Amino acid sequence: MAVTLETPLSRVLGPKTATGMAEQLGLHTVRHLLRHYPRRYARRGEQADLADVQVGDRVTVLAQVRSVTTRPMRNRRGSLTEVVVGDGSGRMKLVFFNHRHASLAVNSWGMFAGTVGEYRGEKQFAHPDMHLLDASDDDTDWARALVPIYPASKDVSSWVIQKSVKLLLGAGGGLGELVEDPLPEEIRARLGLLPLASALLDIHRPTTTEDVERAAHRLKWDEALVLQLTLAARRRAAALEPGTARPRRAGGLLDAVDTALPFALTEGQREVGEELAAELDRDQPMHRLLQGEVGSGKTVVALRAMAQVVDAGGQAALLAPTEVLAAQHARGIRALLGPLGRAGELDGDAAGTRVTLLTGSLKAAAKRQALAEVADGSAGIVIGTHALLQEGVDFADLGLVVVDEQHRFGVEQRDALRAKGSRPPHVLVMTATPIPRTVAMTVYGDLEISTLRQLPSGRGGVTSSVVPVVEKPGWLDRAWERLREEVAAGRQAYVVCPRIGDVTGADDEPEDADGAPPDDDGRSDRRPPLAVLDVAEALRGGPLAGLRLDVLHGRMSPDEKDGVMRAFAAGETDVLVATTVVEVGVDVPNATVMVVMDADRFGVSQLHQLRGRVARGKHAGLCLLVTEAPSGSPTGQRLAAVASTSDGFELARLDLETRREGDVLGAAQSGRRSGIRLLSLLADEELIAQARAEATALLGTDRGLADHPGLAAEVAALASDERAEWLEKA
Repeated sequence: MAVTLETPLSRVLGPKTATGMAEQLGLHTVRHLLRHYPRRYARRGEQADLADVQVGDRVTVLAQVRSVTTRPMRNRRGSLTEVVVGDGSGRMKLVFFNHRHASLAVNSWGMFAGTVGEYRGEKQFAHPDMHLLDASDDDTDWARALVPIYPASKDVSSWVIQKSVKLLLGAGGGLGELVEDPLPEEIRARLGLLPLASALLDIHRPTTTEDVERAAHRLKWDEALVLQLTLAARRRAAALEPGTARPRRAGGLLDAVDTALPFALTEGQREVGEELAAELDRDQPMHRLLQGEVGSGKTVVALRAMAQVVDAGGQAALLAPTEVLAAQHARGIRALLGPLGRAGELDGDAAGTRVTLLTGSLKAAAKRQALAEVADGSAGIVIGTHALLQEGVDFADLGLVVVDEQHRFGVEQRDALRAKGSRPPHVLVMTATPIPRTVAMTVYGDLEISTLRQLPSGRGGVTSSVVPVVEKPGWLDRAWERLREEVAAGRQAYVVCPRIGDVTGADDEPEDADGAPPDDDGRSDRRPPLAVLDVAEALRGGPLAGLRLDVLHGRMSPDEKDGVMRAFAAGETDVLVATTVVEVGVDVPNATVMVVMDADRFGVSQLHQLRGRVARGKHAGLCLLVTEAPSGSPTGQRLAAVASTSDGFELARLDLETRREGDVLGAAQSGRRSGIRLLSLLADEELIAQARAEATALLGTDRGLADHPGLAAEVAALASDERAEWLEKA
């Protein structure tokens, strides 16, 4: 049987193995398995992996049997076999119930896989999968210096993957006929890269660490170049689609907005505003990402761009991630425009436009009216949630799409809204999560980037502190006292929790702690995250008794959420106990304190976002990060870093360093679909920049990829089978 890269694994491996690889690891073809690289490499007697594993990890370790003991169990029938294994620096106990393991002889070596547990303070595996290394593991498997350890699953172990890869490689490593190198020879020679067949052989069956490094460098280039080619092709395709110029008009809505603003624009807002105005004046559609620090005034910049488009006869759509934020945008823009935002109403200005809100929870009559205003063009500014993307939402002349909080929307949703224009509209994407340069190049590579760093004058600024409740229990009491002092001075506060609580009789999962890294302190007995409803009740009857408390969470109806936010904004509530529904866009200038409960359950960027909800007025703000994590633990150090700086770009790099990269990119971006397996967005910053330049040069020629069919096929493979979803999150 002739085997190619596209041959299904079911034709090469046994049906059980192929099914397990497909269902549990997403590996379906020979290509997928060859690109399923080892997670690390074990070296007999020299690896320190046992000392590094944490309770709760599912790991594979290479270790030597030190002792085997079998004894009757005390409280039930049967026997207990305890095996101690070590790898030169660490030890771990393996526990088997009612199984004798005569093959586990002292001094024998094996690979053991399972979930790390803990008993009486000692790490252990209970009933691990194992593969003992013996005479059947010949020189090509075991005696070599490095043993590959693969990302595995419960039913497909690392050694099963290892033997399957060996089968594909062939006894002599015969990959030459199987693998066609897609990289142009000129580029490969100029950059000093290994041929693809050699790189694949060395990554799976290396002799030295130098083999691994050279192979990984070549394979990273494949990932980076294909990714950047896909993005560059997207940029070029967008540039070829003619749009409609929306030039600035004197004496129109934009001038009225500038006159109505109760503050002066920052220098950064003016510069970015001019940049957007110039791009809107061209018939080539704008595709721009506007990123900025929390509170830097991105929404005002977007509103001025929307006003310019309305002045030019077009419509602007603002897509917001939540109904709370959409409603707030609508209220704020209507208040700023005044009569100019109520054209057609009794007190409206005929020279203005209408600001229409379209969300999924609108009643039937209100929805019909909103849809009519969108369709006949009387609504110049349309604000909504995912409801804007639905069938039946038709624009008269969509000129600008503004996407707020890009990390909540996929590229497909962005494109769905763009498609509602008769000609491609201009696109402005906003995010308040600062993005390291390489993440921007990789995730937002089809967009030009503008950055706002300067905060508006008159802001009070936020001081952050960690409250380590286990080490200093008195600090939490002081935190509540501090909150009461702010309320007594006429200000307001947030208390944020990672979970909602028991709403319907069955407790819930955390609502939206989407940036939370896994516990990294080795604690196996963590309690459930604190919940809004429980904390609110405890505060009402305890340290915040007598204050006006209310709750806000994602399971409330849109009307309930809107009512709670209106009351809080009006100063009718002292303390809002909420989930991360307040993370994005909520703007109450009088709120000066935020207490984040179980702060260790949130990611770095998310904490920075939350912190941006306070000190949005003239008063100084305080953010208290409450945690049970020890100060010296990785979690404690991460929280201390958040407290020590307000530089969102510095924190974004910290976030990338402390979280799994897949969390940053989104599941679809980091796994098999994306082709990102080895590439590190921080460690490989220079390589990514080089790949971007090479991709731009390749596509800039008259023939593009026509002379490079291998590369064209790799780009096509990335774009097919829903793989374009790798752009889904930031």
